[in-house]
Amino acid sequence: MTQTRSVGRLAIVMAVAAAGILSSRAVEAADAADLAAANSAFYAALNNLFVGDVAPMREVWSHADDVSYMGPSGRFEIGWADVSKEWDLQAALKLGGHVEPIETHAVVGDVLAVVNNYEQGENTNAMGKTERVRLRATNVYRLEQGKWKMIGHHTDLLPYLTK
Repeated sequence: MTQTRSVGRLAIVMAVAAAGILSSRAVEAADAADLAAANSAFYAALNNLFVGDVAPMREVWSHADDVSYMGPSGRFEIGWADVSKEWDLQAALKLGGHVEPIETHAVVGDVLAVVNNYEQGENTNAMGKTERVRLRATNVYRLEQGKWKMIGHHTDLLPYLTK
């Protein structure tokens, strides 16, 4: 499958999930709670990344070839091998600070879920200055072996990370 077809399919799946028509069954409270826990784990992993610890990020992501990442640097990575390298690069920056998800909205299907929220907090730029962060973010999860694993993350750009 080409990158374009893979990206197109992910966009279609995200649109269907966001429209709430992915699942024919009622979403149970346990599904929503498990998804909320997965989203919290992602943000805990992101905050660990800010101090250089990439291990938790590796835990929350699916390691499949169809995952995608479009983060604040502006790069677009497809497949776990490339997404993982991007997380390694970001961990090496040791941006410090902390972000948290706010104004969260989730749609949960049988095997896919979409979470939209703002990422709010602060990091340190390359010049050592503290920068406020408030980005729109979309997180896509897939149920793999009974656990919600991230398969897509997309945010606004941060000027101090783009080149």
